Amino acid sequence: MDLKDQINIEKLPRHIAVIMDGNGRWAKDHGQPRVFGHRNGVKAVRETTEAAAELGVEYLTLYAFSTENWSRPRLEVNALMSLLVETLRKEIETLNKNNIRLQAIGDISKLPKRTHKALLEGIENTKNNSRMTLVLALNYSAKWEIVEASRQLAEKVKLGQLSVDEINEEAFAGALSTKNIPDPELLIRSSGETRLSNFLLWQLAYSELYFTPIYWPDFRKNNLYEAILDYQSRERRFGKTSDQV
Repeated sequence: MDLKDQINIEKLPRHIAVIMDGNGRWAKDHGQPRVFGHRNGVKAVRETTEAAAELGVEYLTLYAFSTENWSRPRLEVNALMSLLVETLRKEIETLNKNNIRLQAIGDISKLPKRTHKALLEGIENTKNNSRMTLVLALNYSAKWEIVEASRQLAEKVKLGQLSVDEINEEAFAGALSTKNIPDPELLIRSSGETRLSNFLLWQLAYSELYFTPIYWPDFRKNNLYEAILDYQSRERRFGKTSDQV
C-alpha cells in the first residue's frame, strides 16, 4: 500500500500551512546561485498544491515572502519578485483547471507594482473556484499582522463602534488577515529548521508541527503524505486529558 492510500480521508487537516525553506542551501549544494533554488522550488509548490487538492484539503497556506526577506541581497529580492510574476501568470491556467482559488495575506500593497498587479489578477481570475483555497503569505509578518489587528480594534473603540469589554479572542481573530480562514491544524517546515519564523503566530496556537530535513526544491507529494500520516498518528487534546478526547 502506498503512502497516499494509508491516509484517512475522514481525518484530513482542513488547513495545512507550509514554511518553504531550504532553496538557498539546495542551490549551494548544486553549485548554483540562490535564485536557482527558488526557481526549482516552484515544482515543489505545484506538486504540493496538486496533492493537497487531490486529497481534499480545503486550505493550503504557503509562506512565500516574509517582511524580513527584504533585507536579502537586492539581486535575490528582484529575482524573487520577477519569479513571482512569472509563476503567477503561468500557473493561473493550472489553478483554474484544478478548481483552486488563490488568495493572499500580508502587506501586499508594499509589493512591487508588477508583482502586486499579477497577484491581484490571479486572485480575480480564480475567485469562483471552490475545490481548495491556496493562500500565499507575501510580505507577511505575524507580528505586523497582530499589531495591525490591535490598531483596528483600537480604532473601533475610539470611534465608539466597540467597547473594551467586547474585545475577546473571537473579536481579535476577526481583525486578522485570516479572518475567513480556519486555523491550520498542521504546519510543515522543510530544510531541518525548527522555528516558526514569525509565521501565523496567533493561528498556530494549537497546530501540530512537522519538521522535515528535506530542502524545499526536493519536496514532493510523498513528503506531504508523510507529514499528514504523522499528523494523523497524533492525539489532539486541546488541553484535555486522553480520556476526555
